[in-house]
This record gives sequence, C-alpha cells and structure tokens, in this order.
Amino acid sequence: MKIVFLDIKTVGSVPYLQKLGELGEFISYPLTPRDKVIERLQHTDIVITNKVVIDKTIMDACSNLKLICVAATGTNNIDLDYARKKEITVKNVAGYSTESVAQSTFAMLLYLMNKLNYYDTYVKSGEYSKSDIFTHHGRTINELNGKIFGIIGLGTIGRRVAEIASVFGSNVIYYSTSGMYRKNQKFKHVELDELLKTADVVSIHCPLNKRTQGMIDLQKLSLMKSSSILLNMGRGGIVNENDLAHVIDEEIIAGAGIDVLINEPINSDNPLLKVHQKEHLIITPHIAWASVESRTELIDQIYQNIKLFINQKIR
Repeated sequence: MKIVFLDIKTVGSVPYLQKLGELGEFISYPLTPRDKVIERLQHTDIVITNKVVIDKTIMDACSNLKLICVAATGTNNIDLDYARKKEITVKNVAGYSTESVAQSTFAMLLYLMNKLNYYDTYVKSGEYSKSDIFTHHGRTINELNGKIFGIIGLGTIGRRVAEIASVFGSNVIYYSTSGMYRKNQKFKHVELDELLKTADVVSIHCPLNKRTQGMIDLQKLSLMKSSSILLNMGRGGIVNENDLAHVIDEEIIAGAGIDVLINEPINSDNPLLKVHQKEHLIITPHIAWASVESRTELIDQIYQNIKLFINQKIR
C-alpha cells in the first residue's frame, strides 16, 4: 500500500510519526497546495489529510484511492457523499483532543478572570517594587465558585468542560445546537438566549454547520452580562468577529478568549487585532487541541485506522 500524508506539518513533531511507514510505502509532504494534490496522489492507496480538501475532482483523478484518513475529527474537507459513491472509505479520529481542549479552555478563562496579563505586567514593569504594601488591587479578580457556567454544545469536549467547571463549584447550564439532548442529563438544558443572559461564562464547543454559522452576533452578544466572558473553542465562523471586537471595546462583555478564527492563519486586517481593550482579549493560533499527548494519540489512532483497513482488505 502506498500511503501519502499531504500536510504533515499541521501535526508538528510528535513521537511515532514514522511508525506509519510500517504499514506501507509512506511519503509525507509538509504542505500540499491545491494544484499539487492530484500529482501527489497518483498511484496512492491511502491518503492522510488534515486540512487539504479531497473532493470529487481529486477522487475522480486518483483511481487507486481506497482510504481517506482525516487527521482530525471534522470531515468538512472531504466530499463524504461522493466518497461513498466511489466506495472510498473515510476515517476520522475522535476523542483524541478532549483533555487538551478542556485544559486550554480553563487556561484561557483563568488568564482572563485572574487578570494575569495585568498583574504580570505590573510586577515586571517595576511598579510592584515601589509599593508600600505587600499586595496590589489594580484589577478585580472573581472566583468561578458559585458562577453560572454556560456551555454551547455538550458533546464529548463540552461534557468534560462541564465536569471541570463543576469541580470549581460553578453551576453548569448548556444549550444543544443540534436540538438533541436528554432531559435526564446531569446538567440543565436551556435555550440559547437564556444561557447568554444568565451565564457568567459562555464556552463554545459546538461544530460549525448551517445552524451555528454566525450564531453569535451582535444581537446575541448584547444579551450577555457586562461581567461575562466568552470563550470560543469550537470553530471561528460561529462568532461574528466584527461584532465581538465591538462588544469588547464598548465593554458590553468583560472579555473573550478565542482559539479559532474564520480565516486561519488570521488575516492582518482582522478587527480582533485592532481592539483597544487588548487586556480583555486573548487570541491563540488554533492550539487548544495541540498538546503533545493529543497529537501523539492522533497519530496512533490514524495508524490503527490504516492497520485495520489493510487487515480487512487482506481477508
């Protein structure tokens, strides 16, 4: 079997990456532009892709293709219907980043709630050394204990975040973007507007689809409390970035932590880069999923998916 990884750079340097070579002739490319995909997939049986699109055109041009492995959970870069029609198996990887994303969610939240940027800057600027008391109260710090923690999307990651929030003593509520939820859930389901109006923390963990595209806009953001914090660990297109920049600068909400953006890498003219209240905003480059443990698990699950596929073919 010939195995090609089209954008191996996206998973970084992780242990056991070359283990994939045990399964067949393994070729990897740091990145693959659209005009090189067909050329690189000629005579290829198995393709691994994180973000490279594999659509009808690619599948028709690459007649040997038998298995598409997505190095992620989302499969929106694959034409699933056409792959089914062509009898090409598609395998994604689920659950590998749950702990990493949950940890990153609280890293962002605590950075904002504890005003760590301000206090770190205060000490390093030399101002603390001039103080006449042992402490400093330049910014108010709040506790998570007793706060209402709203989660949008109570999937695997959302549930893990809910569990951790509960340990902090928060009262967890959630909104299901799919409309499917169990009434006997451990956590209370509410409608989106109620969640936004009541939650002290709003944490987004839902997928991007027709229901969630642009879901959090100015009207929805304006429902939030002026003391509340918004976190987006789902997908960039869920939150209107122009509107978010506006509500931060106008202090309509207390702050926001954003790991995902509409365009990645971020456009240089993105309004979030131009906010004046920079202390109230933290943006990270889509790294919430990317602990070394998470990426190692990702590669191992891809390996297992390919191994299982090959074994089934041999039978």
